[in-house]
Amino acid sequence: MPKVTFIIDGEPQTVAFEHGTLEYSHHGKPESLLDIAKNLGVKLEHACGGSCACTTCHVIVREGEKNLSEMQEDEADRLDTAWDLTPHSRLGCQAVVTGDVVCELPMYTRNYVQEGGGIQLGKSDRKKPEEVAR
Repeated sequence: MPKVTFIIDGEPQTVAFEHGTLEYSHHGKPESLLDIAKNLGVKLEHACGGSCACTTCHVIVREGEKNLSEMQEDEADRLDTAWDLTPHSRLGCQAVVTGDVVCELPMYTRNYVQEGGGIQLGKSDRKKPEEVAR
């Protein structure tokens, strides 16, 4: 069962899924990082609905690049417009998961208006464990 770890604000959030069991959410390619995130409650921004028309779902792959689909030309072209592009950058909507992957969500790709408006510039709406325990 593949595991995907999303690093958000330095905190890892790991989810696991079984191939062919996720309900396709029509956000990116089926079983892409974005599709997995949407299905399993991980907040991965996606201003264009996963159609490879923006870079808000830009992630930096820290481990498991070989467990992602090959980058296609349209993704590479779109990534060329991403801020602070790295050799390990991918669009979450296009990178289909085939095995374990660890990726980081860069703070600068967050959309501070969408998804309930719970994020302020430079801060996440995620609660730290000690805040949840209160």
